[in-house]
Amino acid sequence: MYPADAEFGFELLVCRWAEESWPPDGERDSAVLVARQLGTKRRRWDTVVVECDPAGLAARAQFGDRTLDSDLLHVVRNAPAEWEWYRDALPHPGYPWRYVRAAVHRAAGRGVVEKRRRGNRIEIRRVAPYPDWVRRIVAVENKPDLDASAARALSDQLERDVETGLADEVWVATAATGRRVEPALLEDVPVEVGILTVSFDPDRTDWATAAVEWHPSDVTPEDAEDDIERATTRLELAERAYGKGWRSFHETMRPDCRHFELRRFGDAFVPHCAAKGRSQTAAECAGSCPDFEPEPPAWRTKGWPIAGGPGKAIRRLLDDRRERVRQRETERAD
Repeated sequence: MYPADAEFGFELLVCRWAEESWPPDGERDSAVLVARQLGTKRRRWDTVVVECDPAGLAARAQFGDRTLDSDLLHVVRNAPAEWEWYRDALPHPGYPWRYVRAAVHRAAGRGVVEKRRRGNRIEIRRVAPYPDWVRRIVAVENKPDLDASAARALSDQLERDVETGLADEVWVATAATGRRVEPALLEDVPVEVGILTVSFDPDRTDWATAAVEWHPSDVTPEDAEDDIERATTRLELAERAYGKGWRSFHETMRPDCRHFELRRFGDAFVPHCAAKGRSQTAAECAGSCPDFEPEPPAWRTKGWPIAGGPGKAIRRLLDDRRERVRQRETERAD
């Protein structure tokens, strides 16, 4: 059971379950950040679980709650402890220095490095050492109905995930059927990929339960420690997970529509469309939706608890819950 019986609703609930219960078959000894629809130009995963060093994650919080993109990471990770001209302090980026200078200004504007001008030179120094906070990255594909056709469509993608080894583990999450042998075990899924069956019941205290039907193999390449490109890409993914999380679905949907609501499902909040009378998908919830109606202007001028309209209140609620989880995970270092 999941909202609207659609993959989007299943995906949101898997993300919330992972925040609460990852790993599925052991005690949590890492801090955990969960994001959705994250990846590279060539590959995007439904759910990404970043297992973090708790002390490192707490140190990462010194650089703010927003993502550090690749240009900012280049500056922050290499900023010196003492004042130094930025072109002496930073390794050559492989592209023109004017872009680095722009990144330096952005970094200083966000307070993640310090900047000063000495004559006609811009000098920088770090506000703190950038920590080594990422332990492992786990990729999860969500297919609530993993029938033969869905497995065939996923097979090539999963094979590439295993071969490239950008993630340390790869899983497929599917809806539990309750059969003696889950159908997912009989489908064409690479042997290195774990299979997780998940069930949801919003009326139970244990609203989300998961069973490991097949354990994944660690697909980390043997030369991972020497692969700078892989390490850089993984850090960029982790940074996007840190800043984005999985509740950012409001950024691609229309919470400013008068019909957009959040409904509780177990321990999760999921979108609901009052016009459709059900949970909508992200693709449905757009300005092109025939039921879309902007919030009346009068709603946006009211004070607490609306403070700008229900759409803004929804955004604040989701952002607050994301920050609460991030804070909880950083406190594991204490």
